[in-house]
Amino acid sequence: MSSDLEKTLVKLIDDLKKKFGDKILEVNLEPKKVVKVLVAPECVKEVAQHLKSEWKMDYIKGVTGVDLSRLPGNAREELEVIYHVGSLSSEVLKSVTLSLSTKVSISNPVISSLTSVWRGAEMHEREAYEMLGIRFEGHPDLRRLLLPEFWSDKPPLRKDYIPPGRER
Repeated sequence: MSSDLEKTLVKLIDDLKKKFGDKILEVNLEPKKVVKVLVAPECVKEVAQHLKSEWKMDYIKGVTGVDLSRLPGNAREELEVIYHVGSLSSEVLKSVTLSLSTKVSISNPVISSLTSVWRGAEMHEREAYEMLGIRFEGHPDLRRLLLPEFWSDKPPLRKDYIPPGRER
């Protein structure tokens, strides 16, 4: 990682910690240009808006949902939502993928939609809604994307989902 890029990322992380304080739960800066910032679910939208307006993180690369309920040795009744964002307008941050992450409980998986910050999140959030059951408040069109309309079982990427024919 170049020293300019490293300095910029350290500055970005310091800025987030200063602005959002203890709502920034964890930061991981890896040498391969990947930065992961775990934030409290109630401030994920604010942090996203700040990243876009102040740091030119202007597009979304993807949204990942992860069921953490059966991690070996560290199982939690939580789902993690990770927004992978980048910048087209910042020369220094152009090669960076920033992963903005938050965790919600499995029993009430609700967070604010980030489609008003990054319009490109719309389809990715729909997929996370459908596959993991995460509800994105404020999403403009939160309906099924891939599964049939008649689907009434658990979301298929949840660890407790058992596909038909594979019951034990």
